[in-house]
Amino acid sequence: MGVGMAGVGMNVMHDGNHGSYSNKNWINKFMGGTIYVLAGNVYNWQVQHNVLHHTYTNIHGHDEDLDAGRIIRFTEHAEWHSFHRFQHYYSVFLYGLLTFNWAITTDFKQMRSYLKRKLSYGEPKSPKILWTTLIITKIIYASIWIVLPMVIGITWWKVLLGFFVMHYTTGLILSIVFQLAHVVEHTTNPTPNELGEMDNTWAIHQLYTTTNFAPKNAIVNWYTGGLNHQIEHHIFPHISHIHYGKIAKIVKETAKECNLPYYEYKTMRGAIVAHFKHLRELGVKPELSV
Repeated sequence: MGVGMAGVGMNVMHDGNHGSYSNKNWINKFMGGTIYVLAGNVYNWQVQHNVLHHTYTNIHGHDEDLDAGRIIRFTEHAEWHSFHRFQHYYSVFLYGLLTFNWAITTDFKQMRSYLKRKLSYGEPKSPKILWTTLIITKIIYASIWIVLPMVIGITWWKVLLGFFVMHYTTGLILSIVFQLAHVVEHTTNPTPNELGEMDNTWAIHQLYTTTNFAPKNAIVNWYTGGLNHQIEHHIFPHISHIHYGKIAKIVKETAKECNLPYYEYKTMRGAIVAHFKHLRELGVKPELSV
């Protein structure tokens, strides 16, 4: 079930909330709403992913995908702690908590923060509607996945254990897939100058901060919903992922003509090794690293 949830998240929910699943808005909204199957929230995800991540990709302090609190150091601009020396060992165990945290704490913290900062994606909605939607969907989710199984006679500890394993599996898959796109050896973490300006335009910025992996692997491409073509996704987020393979040829050739980077790992294994190698490098005490 966890493997299936991750597949829904990458293939259906992701395109739906980007408006790229269909040319009909109501279908995109319906498909984007499958995030509730993952215990997430549409508003929070659209702000965190579509607005913050896609606009400020890999910029420390703005792209919340780089924010793991103090426990994992995803960028050289983050504060270093002695336990980061071991983060390339323990991080993988924390990755599985992604959607489990959505279910119990993250959504409430994000909504409070985003509404306070008046962030939105598309047409703004009333805070009352957003909070009501969040609370009602959480109640329905808990009722279906936790309360109902107990009511029909399944032992409580089996229900809770199954719920945790399901979410842990989903979170582990989603976390690793998303990390391979931005937290690897080649990608950069540029920062704005004193005027708040970036060195590169938005599209060029995506090339420096994003990488593809296993672009020729049909199974990876199918299961991840084209997220192995992250460069194409970041430059054309409103185009369905089924077209990324063909678009990739054009983007790669154009990048070469313009003397711009086009990072990619031929295999998923190579990308995973590069990710954890990068985590190890970021775990070294800054004054000791070169």
